[in-house]
Amino acid sequence: MQTASLKIGTRGSKLALAQAYETRRRLQEAHGLPEEAIEIVPMSTAGDRIQDRPLAEIGGKGLFTEEIEQALHAGEIDIAVHSTKDIPTVLPDGLHLSVYLEREDPRDAFIGRNVKKFTDLPQGAVVGSSSLRRQALIRRLRPDLQIVMYRGNVQTRLRKLEEGEVDGTFLAAAGLRRLGLQDVITDLMEPEHFLPAPGQGAIAIESRIGDTRIDALLAPLAHRETQIALACERAFLGHLDGSCRTPIAGLAIIDQGQLRFNGMILTPDGTQAHHVSGEGSIADAAAIGEDAAKRVRAMAGPDFFKDW
Repeated sequence: MQTASLKIGTRGSKLALAQAYETRRRLQEAHGLPEEAIEIVPMSTAGDRIQDRPLAEIGGKGLFTEEIEQALHAGEIDIAVHSTKDIPTVLPDGLHLSVYLEREDPRDAFIGRNVKKFTDLPQGAVVGSSSLRRQALIRRLRPDLQIVMYRGNVQTRLRKLEEGEVDGTFLAAAGLRRLGLQDVITDLMEPEHFLPAPGQGAIAIESRIGDTRIDALLAPLAHRETQIALACERAFLGHLDGSCRTPIAGLAIIDQGQLRFNGMILTPDGTQAHHVSGEGSIADAAAIGEDAAKRVRAMAGPDFFKDW
């Protein structure tokens, strides 16, 4: 039996595994490798194990990556496959986000139980969400709605919806498409009204800096436009010290060599929000994101983030 020449670390949820399988398939196609040459190594993370509290209360984004990154650092796996929006902006020493696969639809999807559109929810309806960004945007658009904390994987959230625990919920359109569940979407939220999380819809591959064998294997998978857009969005997030404690939204779009960025910060109750935009050459992607962060921070004032 052939020993796997590459080990992919991933969370164990169906969505995380679908992303790892997609990465394996692309590696097979790029290098003519048999499936058994690439091993998928599912791993449990603190974010998966702790389901009874909001992420902000237990440490934020790193909860979905820390154990996997430790295995990567120790050489127990060769690469880690993540949802980009789950990755902190500061990575452990010796590791980097080496490749982004081509981004899927970055929009949020609304799934309604008795109504199709988010705007059609009746007064006082119950919406489930664990994302502070989504909660803040919901409160900003519909302050009459009740919001309940809604943790769990995609299937768990859809089951709770079907059982009537909530009247509607939001999930990333990209995740539903990767699971073949796009038919459950009842309303796609356009970014001008419901701006997505920075990095939403993109799969990132993390590897060890200076690992030339892995760099060569991953190089054909890199999607340049996604890499450029994410450089902008993660610069925006990083300069704002974005974590699961802060409702921050941002999306970069590339068109004919130019990049357009829209960003937003909100208070958790949705009552205050500041928008910012920027544009320029794709060569300046990270600088555009950082400049937008500086400007929106100045708009918001020094006290905006202090209680978060």
